[in-house]
Amino acid sequence: MELKGVLEYLCSIANNLSNCGVYYSRQLYFKTGKTPSSADLHKQLGTIQQNKHYQALYSDTAQQILTTVAESFKSYVGLLKGIAKGKVSQKPKLPNYRQSGGLGLATFTGRSIKLKDRMLRFPLGTKVKVWFGIDAFYLPMPSNLDFKAIREIRILPRNRQLYAEFVYEVSFVKVDVDKSKVLGIDHGLDNWLTCVSNFGTSFIVDGLHLKSINQWYNRSIAKIKEGKAQGFWSNRLAAITEKRNRQMRSAVNIAARIVINHCLDSKIGTVVFGWNEGQKDSANMGKKNNQKFVQMETQKPSSYSRKLPRLYPHEQS
Repeated sequence: MELKGVLEYLCSIANNLSNCGVYYSRQLYFKTGKTPSSADLHKQLGTIQQNKHYQALYSDTAQQILTTVAESFKSYVGLLKGIAKGKVSQKPKLPNYRQSGGLGLATFTGRSIKLKDRMLRFPLGTKVKVWFGIDAFYLPMPSNLDFKAIREIRILPRNRQLYAEFVYEVSFVKVDVDKSKVLGIDHGLDNWLTCVSNFGTSFIVDGLHLKSINQWYNRSIAKIKEGKAQGFWSNRLAAITEKRNRQMRSAVNIAARIVINHCLDSKIGTVVFGWNEGQKDSANMGKKNNQKFVQMETQKPSSYSRKLPRLYPHEQS
């Protein structure tokens, strides 16, 4: 069975199991006002119901998916309590189902994965072995990572591609800094990051290049979608979106390194980042400026992603 087919099947089963967990959690909440713990979901779908989607996945992978569902409902209840205490202003929505027939995230813990001849072995569920005669799939081990440091590997569907996202442990380096030295950061558009310290140093991280990237992206998307039906999407649109997202993540990395290097050189021990509530989703600077400001990223996931080989060729038209 081809790697592409295995991974698509894996992520489709992950999507289905997630929906099963959401269904059970929603029904329990509607009937009792309570939400299940991750252990409850594991027991209900894995032991009592013997859910076929659960059995098609390796046990650790299935449990990780249901744990994520349980945590989303726990967060929902936590936000409701925050509203009651006046700490949260926006009303949260009860976690809903993923798109039917879609692909979901599949997570393998470090203890599930084996390394042999520089290839990573990912186990599959017992049902897959019965149905298809395979019990695992393999991916090459990245040369720049230490296998023993890997804590999780996530098979992540995004923009019509599949990615292997590595979560690994890094060692911390203790540095000599002064916490009384403070760097304040305000983010904007042309001046993406304006940084000023309390002892006279300052610098600006330019945002013009990022504005140019986003303008190209918006023009390209608008041109391709012109005359198309609402919700139109294609491999070309996915490729453009992925390129833009990669450029933005790279820019965030570079900007963060500039700030950290300045802090290390000046022994700055405290960084204050300006963040106003609603500044992204409630900005009122006009349609054009709102779009520019919202698209200027200021955070990203702190994990390492590596594209899987030859899975979904981009459409060239």
